[in-house]
Amino acid sequence: MPTPLAGSRLRERRLALGLKQAEVAKAAGVSASYLNLIEHNRRRIGGEGLVRLAAALSLPIAALEEGAEAALIDDLRSAAVTAGAEGAQAEVDRAEEFAGRFPGWAAATASLSRRAARLDLAVQVMNDKLSLDPHLSASIHEVLSAVSSVRSTAAILAETEDIDPAWRARFHRNLHQDSERLAAGAEALVAYLDASSAPAEATNLSPQEEVEAWLQDRDWHLEGTGPIETPALATTAARALAQDWITTLARDAALLPLDRLAEAEARLGPDPLRLAAEFGTDPLPVMRRLALRPGSRFGLVICDGSGTLTFRKPAEGFAIPRYGAACPLWPLYTALGRPSQPVQAVVATAGRLSRRFGIRAWCSPSHPAGFNGPELRTAAMLIQPLTAQDSGEGLPVGPTCRICPAQGCAARREPSILTDAEG
Repeated sequence: MPTPLAGSRLRERRLALGLKQAEVAKAAGVSASYLNLIEHNRRRIGGEGLVRLAAALSLPIAALEEGAEAALIDDLRSAAVTAGAEGAQAEVDRAEEFAGRFPGWAAATASLSRRAARLDLAVQVMNDKLSLDPHLSASIHEVLSAVSSVRSTAAILAETEDIDPAWRARFHRNLHQDSERLAAGAEALVAYLDASSAPAEATNLSPQEEVEAWLQDRDWHLEGTGPIETPALATTAARALAQDWITTLARDAALLPLDRLAEAEARLGPDPLRLAAEFGTDPLPVMRRLALRPGSRFGLVICDGSGTLTFRKPAEGFAIPRYGAACPLWPLYTALGRPSQPVQAVVATAGRLSRRFGIRAWCSPSHPAGFNGPELRTAAMLIQPLTAQDSGEGLPVGPTCRICPAQGCAARREPSILTDAEG
């Protein structure tokens, strides 16, 4: 099948060879006016006509076939939308023409946009570490404490001319000890920061993260590998959480077998409510099943009644904070305040490479202690990546206020540390 960029590529090839439209049209057996429409992507051509045009221009037919161009065009459109959000107006509707006429520049633009997105993600990860990571906080505190001690002792020695020899010796001992403490603290801090590039199991800081890393290593599902035993995780709490997930996912698999779920999803779409009605169950197991199955592109976030995230399976391009509060505009929290009511929205992530996602959220209340007990709420948010062709304006959301570059947000709790948000 010819790519939408075939016309632009034909035109660029003809100009590079110094040929006129009439010459190429005659060689290919088409009219010059028709070739003009093809070159400006106003007419599509395929089959024998495309083969004749390619031959007339000594152009490999593979260069005109549809392939990775769709992904490149999607990246260019995303980059253009992001540039527009930051005040630079880019012609989104001319992305195909740009990619066709200047494939090298188009690939470079898309590559830089993706790199900027990765840098944004690195900022998010570092912010998580710097915000609420107790181990990092303790390491930094140790270094700063040692620096203060060294500075104080050095100031006394430098500013006091007449010090008793015994006291001078004591200050020298303190200075030596504090210097060793500073060196040890700095080494520990560097080692900890270097560990950010190590495998996930080396940097987990909580039982929840241990379990999520274990599930991620299994591609977020536990089927097809025989009986599942509690994994040998580092902490007792993590092993208990893992056993809870083993039980939960086994129950979900019994309620919603993959073959029957796939058949129902083909008829009804990935709608948790309709699928729940089909299988006679609550929407939460359906949402878990849609996200936690082999090869699923869905992300899933679950929180309890306090809004604390209790489970995080990311979707590509949708950042989820490891520590602290998430964006208050997430539909997850709308659902938390509206138990048993479906919430659906299209969101657009803030940042240099904005992406849109379809969100379906649901909150299930429970009363395990009966009428005399409290109401417990569990809310979940199913995250579906959208393409450039999907319709719907996106509600701007971020990962968390501290690293969200969106300006003028009414829900902002604190200023962003990103300079773009201050400009």
